[in-house]
Amino acid sequence: MVGVPTIINLCLVWLPALASVVLSFTRWDGIGLEAIEWAGTRNYEEIVTTYPPFWPALAHNVIWLAFFILIATPAGLLLAVLLDKGIKGTRIYQSAIYLPVVLSLAIVGFIWQLLYSPDQGMINQLFNIEVDWFGNPRINLWAVLVAASWRHVGYVMILYLAGLKGVDPTLKEAAAIDGASEWQAFRKVVFPAMRPVNVVVLVITVIESLRAFDLVYVINGGRNGLELLSALVTQNIIGEASRIGYGSAIAAIMLVISTVFIVVYVTQILREEKA
Repeated sequence: MVGVPTIINLCLVWLPALASVVLSFTRWDGIGLEAIEWAGTRNYEEIVTTYPPFWPALAHNVIWLAFFILIATPAGLLLAVLLDKGIKGTRIYQSAIYLPVVLSLAIVGFIWQLLYSPDQGMINQLFNIEVDWFGNPRINLWAVLVAASWRHVGYVMILYLAGLKGVDPTLKEAAAIDGASEWQAFRKVVFPAMRPVNVVVLVITVIESLRAFDLVYVINGGRNGLELLSALVTQNIIGEASRIGYGSAIAAIMLVISTVFIVVYVTQILREEKA
């Protein structure tokens, strides 16, 4: 039963990924296989030394990751804890907060373009200001991060809500009997008991940060302060230059970064299965 899904996964995921790694060592404009030229590590050397958008894009991805880990993910955890208390209307709150998750990031981008519109946007009208949220390269990354967090918070909330439901209630009761406050019980008992969920949330947060693309591409094509590694891949592969090898090299760098966190995640799972 697992043979067919495995073959499909190999054909649609791993073979293209390996092909991209191979192409990252070549020069190719995408027209005719005979035009492929072996370039060795020159693509990688040029990317880190003479390709201006690379380091800003990498920095933006790091900022994206830090924002998600320090702001969006704790916000999702906080909402999960509050909703786990069984407050009145919790189902409505859950649905409302989770709703952005079912929307594609492209749709999220269109929604926030309306909210951030310099002329008739709700935010400028509400605060009676005139700010070009997406056009100003000094602030547009932060404006996009707020929009992306709007979706990420709901995702994290659902994961932690499921994790909280799985925590043994006797652990909380034992902590309360020992005199622990609600915060102490959560910090020393509940949160460590959700370790598998914490690992999943961390991996998802990292992957979401690295594959962030739709939102910035909808807004301005990933330029003018919104450079991301994923946007650079697209610009090189399907842009006017059609530098398949160059774009593949950037994709390979993203693959290596993602693999580090995936290996940590798989190692964690295997250790828990052996325990």
